[in-house]
Amino acid sequence: MEIKPIKTEQDYQKSIKRIEALWGTKKNTSEGDELDLLCTLVESYEMAHYPIAPPDPIDAIIFRMEQMGMTESDMAKYFGSQKSVNEVLGRKKQLTLKMVKSLYKGLRIPAEILLA
Repeated sequence: MEIKPIKTEQDYQKSIKRIEALWGTKKNTSEGDELDLLCTLVESYEMAHYPIAPPDPIDAIIFRMEQMGMTESDMAKYFGSQKSVNEVLGRKKQLTLKMVKSLYKGLRIPAEILLA
């Protein structure tokens, strides 16, 4: 087992192929350890070269509403009024700090997403 940092796209592709070959190996074996290390290296390379942008705040709110089976009417307590719900979700008004705090506390939507 020779593990080196992933520096190029070629190194990355080679590592992916090796991961595929090792997939399903038992933990606490040399192959299992190699798989763990390669996955960590690939994850690091992907984070640096293929970053995923945070979701749009409104899309995140709508997604959470869908997850929780909530309607726009249910959201008035987090936005302060039904009018604010309609304006924010309709992208006519921005979230206020008070709304962000309420959505974070009540629905556990990360503040860094809501503030983006």
